[in-house]
Amino acid sequence: MKPANSVLASFGTTVFEVMTRLAIEHQTINLGQGFPDEDGPDSIKAMVDTATKEGPNQYPPMMGIPELRQAIATHNKRFHGLDVDWQTETMVTTGATEGLAASILALIEPGDEAIVFEPLYDSYVPMLRRAGADVKLVRLSPPNWDLPKEELVAAFSERTKLILLNTPMNPTGKVFNEAELSFIADLVLKYDTYAICDEVYEHLIFDGAKHHPLMLLPGMRERTIRIGSAGKTFSMTSWKVGFLTAAPELLALIAKAHQFLVFTTPSNLQRAVAHGLHHEQDWYTNLSVGLQAKRDMLQSALTEIGFDVMPCDATYFMNADYRPLGFKGTDVDFCRHVTIEAGVTILPVSALYATPDVDHLVRFCFCKKDAVLEGALDRLRDFFRT
Repeated sequence: MKPANSVLASFGTTVFEVMTRLAIEHQTINLGQGFPDEDGPDSIKAMVDTATKEGPNQYPPMMGIPELRQAIATHNKRFHGLDVDWQTETMVTTGATEGLAASILALIEPGDEAIVFEPLYDSYVPMLRRAGADVKLVRLSPPNWDLPKEELVAAFSERTKLILLNTPMNPTGKVFNEAELSFIADLVLKYDTYAICDEVYEHLIFDGAKHHPLMLLPGMRERTIRIGSAGKTFSMTSWKVGFLTAAPELLALIAKAHQFLVFTTPSNLQRAVAHGLHHEQDWYTNLSVGLQAKRDMLQSALTEIGFDVMPCDATYFMNADYRPLGFKGTDVDFCRHVTIEAGVTILPVSALYATPDVDHLVRFCFCKKDAVLEGALDRLRDFFRT
């Protein structure tokens, strides 16, 4: 038989699936895959039922139902001071990942260059390469994950079509500050390129830090795509409802890609998310308070056990270096070791590098019930005490 697509065939099964299978096989406490184990507000779940019963349950508008697009525009204004025309500058997508895919397909032509920071969400590079991009990687280094300015300048060229920026950033827990964003924006303008901004963790920020959308900076309004996620905002990750904000001409191009990917998103979920954005602001703005307490508990316990814990200013992921514990293998070896022997599943951070030569960090997900986190920490304490 003729070979399949060479780009996608070159990638293995996602590490999230591999570690989840291992967790199930060994019946472990799974702190690897990044999803909460408690649902979001009851009112939005009730709205799904109401919307389903009331209907219609047929194709909604391709761009999204008006009430959700209006809620997205209001949300932009309320939190970031962005004046957005909901009819020409917002679109609903089937999850943030589909929004990323549509944005990439709308902008990239074979031979274009795209800049991405690593470590990174694992779908970025496959999507860019499948679209034909030559991916330029700029590495952030632990423990502070500072912006490497010289490396970033060197990554830009006349062939650069876009930069993909994730802030707040998975898996580092970094929030890019205003000075770093200004440096990025200056390069975007200098090379007349675009910015795709994955901002799905915008409300999950700790210690009084503030998220600054790149779109707010001078000259960036017309060339930035801002992507949000109801799954992250409301802790309902299976719903797969994302939303884009972009200038009219740019959004019109992205919509052409969107129409041939999924066309639209379930209308009952859209109505529920619209209700949540309008009426559950207290819930999603207070979510970070509970998560910060969980972060603090995990950080303290892991440090006590002997891990070298990296700073975490946002998201629900914490990275730690296990080498002080005396383990000599790679991060993949360590994660398999603690899964099978200690009964706790975590993620090797090397899987979140496109060039996986950083192999001494592991990622813990802490958006779990306190009892789950305590149970995992008890197992790790007992295991490393022996």
